[in-house]
Amino acid sequence: MSAKPEISAFLALSHSDLTDAYTSGISKIHPGLADLTEEKADRTFDGTAGAWSCRMLLGHLLDAEIAFVHRMRRAVAEERPAFTVWQEDDFIDKGLYRSASIDETMQALRSLRNWTASWLKSLAGEEFNRVGLHPQRGDQTVHTILSYCTWHLEHHAHYLDEKMKRLV
Repeated sequence: MSAKPEISAFLALSHSDLTDAYTSGISKIHPGLADLTEEKADRTFDGTAGAWSCRMLLGHLLDAEIAFVHRMRRAVAEERPAFTVWQEDDFIDKGLYRSASIDETMQALRSLRNWTASWLKSLAGEEFNRVGLHPQRGDQTVHTILSYCTWHLEHHAHYLDEKMKRLV
């Protein structure tokens, strides 16, 4: 089972080490998810394992990844862009993940991670210091956004592990 990560550990990493952690982070997602039955993929849990089902949580991870990557790319390309926030619970409440295939979601997440990792490795060091404006957190550098993105997946991988312990 993966340990629950702390954001401070990611924020403290060098750009290179953070990019490596981002690249390898996908391996922290439980490999048995692809073998879940539809019923098990949709089972919800009490708060200790997180309330969302595995299917919902994977969909959330993919949507969050898209948002984080878009913010980083905008911060590199634009001068101090203003970011928007998204209402993650609305995505759950509207059933956006109801029919998502676990396998297809994982493939999309892996592909996006690989594509982004290649791009991150091409950045010059100073590009990690480029800034965008988050409406709740204020100025955020690419390094900070990447730290939160890397932490976010590993944080939820911990809850996926908790769910899988109960499902298998």
